[in-house]
Amino acid sequence: MRESLKSRLTRIVFGFMPCYRRTGVKVVFLSADMHEARIKLPLNWKTRGYNGTLFGGSMYACIDPVYMTLLSLLLGRDYLVWDKSATIDFRKPGRAPLFSSFRLDPADVQRIRTELETAERVERTYGVELVDAEGTPYAIFTKTIVVRRRKLA
Repeated sequence: MRESLKSRLTRIVFGFMPCYRRTGVKVVFLSADMHEARIKLPLNWKTRGYNGTLFGGSMYACIDPVYMTLLSLLLGRDYLVWDKSATIDFRKPGRAPLFSSFRLDPADVQRIRTELETAERVERTYGVELVDAEGTPYAIFTKTIVVRRRKLA
């Protein structure tokens, strides 16, 4: 899938969010349908830890808001999307740029809407890997996201 003008502008705005911009991460792709995103975590002065490798906090920060933001964009303002929990399995110290891809199944997004017609909240768990250019995993993450319908005032 390709980027559209709207997804390209959304990607640029996403990269300027203060909580994300300061991580040193770059959003390199956002699909036109907003179901897929890709990021790049470079090894530089913003992301380097004490030992000269990628800082674990930078590794987590680069994946932290992506699923929550994609679901928020897809579901719209009638829904509240929050991170609930995360686990991290650090595999190797990062000594080169790392990459990650995020993909939401359109059918699952529709199931969330359907489930919220009768349930107060819905949880989804997503896995994501931070890999090098060859696809070797350096960290594996599990993110649990909570979705609720926004209460009308």
